Amino acid sequence: MTSTLFQRQQVQTLIEAHANQPGALLPLLHAIQDNLGFIPGDTVEHIAKGLNLSRAEVHGVITYYHYFRSEASAKTVVQICRAEACQSCGSEALYAQAQSALESCRVDGALALESAYCLGLCASSPAVQVNDRLHARVTPTALEKILNQIGAV
Repeated sequence: MTSTLFQRQQVQTLIEAHANQPGALLPLLHAIQDNLGFIPGDTVEHIAKGLNLSRAEVHGVITYYHYFRSEASAKTVVQICRAEACQSCGSEALYAQAQSALESCRVDGALALESAYCLGLCASSPAVQVNDRLHARVTPTALEKILNQIGAV
């Protein structure tokens, strides 16, 4: 995906704002993601040059963390943690439930279901995140309520 001139200008402004900060890569990537909703693939080279890193280093960080996106996402993203702690508390059944509910939903790109591998709520498993809102100890009934609230069922 080719970023627009406006997006490239925003990224360049953010690079300049973070360039002299020690350990600038993660804060910069978060700033880009927060401003654009994703990190355009064709900006990786500019980020690398601006921070004096290799493209491989930048790409590696972007692809390692599930938070970072290289393409624009759906308006509403439902993430269900499928790491070990959440699996042991029923997240696979929740994922299947959400998958079934979202399949019957409209397919216009407004809703997306994603796996996550640790939302940081291991002690309160299973965890679900809808956009930026976390939900802990999610039961099938609670998931149905969450999906109803976002218009998925």
